[in-house]
Amino acid sequence: MLLIKNGKLITMAGIYEQTGDILIENGKISRIGNIGPIPENCEIIDAAGRVVTPGLVDAHCHIGLWGTASSAEMDGNENTSPALPGLRGIDALKWDDATFDVAVRHGVTTVVTGPGSSNIIGGTFSAVKTAGKDPDSRIISSEICMKMALGENPKVNFGRRNMAPKTRMMSAAIMREQLFRAREYYEKYKQNGGDPDFPFDFHMHSLMRVFDGMRVKIHAHQADDIQTAIRIANEFGLRYSIDHCTEGYMILGELVENHVQCLLGPTVGGKGKIESRNKTFEAGRILEEAGITFGLITDAPFVPIEGQLLQAALYVKSGLSREMALKCVSINNAIITDIDSRVGSLEPGKDADIVIWDVEPLATMSQAGVVIIDGQIVYMRKAGESNVDYQKL
Repeated sequence: MLLIKNGKLITMAGIYEQTGDILIENGKISRIGNIGPIPENCEIIDAAGRVVTPGLVDAHCHIGLWGTASSAEMDGNENTSPALPGLRGIDALKWDDATFDVAVRHGVTTVVTGPGSSNIIGGTFSAVKTAGKDPDSRIISSEICMKMALGENPKVNFGRRNMAPKTRMMSAAIMREQLFRAREYYEKYKQNGGDPDFPFDFHMHSLMRVFDGMRVKIHAHQADDIQTAIRIANEFGLRYSIDHCTEGYMILGELVENHVQCLLGPTVGGKGKIESRNKTFEAGRILEEAGITFGLITDAPFVPIEGQLLQAALYVKSGLSREMALKCVSINNAIITDIDSRVGSLEPGKDADIVIWDVEPLATMSQAGVVIIDGQIVYMRKAGESNVDYQKL
């Protein structure tokens, strides 16, 4: 057992900066509140004066799939066909990617990572912990969402090779065609799937799961691409999020009307693409005021995962509330990727993924002091050390 005493708790579940304790048993949060008497054989961490939050969640990144040493390690985009729903990001995941260690020491305990956006349909994302005793123990879900993409990336990737899609019209047509095929396959499979002569289609078998409720992550920056994504999702009755959603604040009424869940970011950095010309930190405030459910993402490694809280702080500087900013990197990201039953908030029964902050998380010099994943201390910052020198336990 592990007991965190006297922390300034921000649970993302109704407790906001109240002093309290957290008892951890068998990798789960057992109790929250004023806990006493202290159980026997219990390790104690005194968090007096320090903020305690859930482990942070990055709901859209590509860490583990993008190499750092050579192109031979770049496994994030399969550029041979625009629609490959049978791909699984987890099959290319490098569990020893150094970025996982970076994530841990910056308080990120869960990532939803998977294929890039070169394909209209690129395969499935996984939800994994950033540390653990072995890969199996780190997996929350090996296939949590189906990735789709609209806009510049697939159009440019294939169009420059004189392949479809070369236009946004064709991108939408390919997405529709694949969904039509998958729906037809799904209906036939329900009726005849037990027949040994049933014509099994690997990619359609994967894609048909969106008609059983698997969430779709749709990459879309521009307002017109977001509108197309909403249109197609409504046509096929998909559960979905709009990822990046850069110009979503410009079509606020449509987001509200369609109850769209959004993942904003990355917003730090320059406007290097036409699609990002209207990128602004004001978007967070606008979506919060409209009551839209949204989270904040890094797209790491394209924006370093250690920049997640810096990005959140810049949204706060532009009017997003502090409480919502913290929710956007924890519980909201978990909700929008369907892993909130396990992570994203401090509640009894949930995984004991917890960060004790040496320095306020949204401060410029924020420092994670202790990081706990599944009840195990995976990182502890030694007194006086910088954020570069760290001890992994």
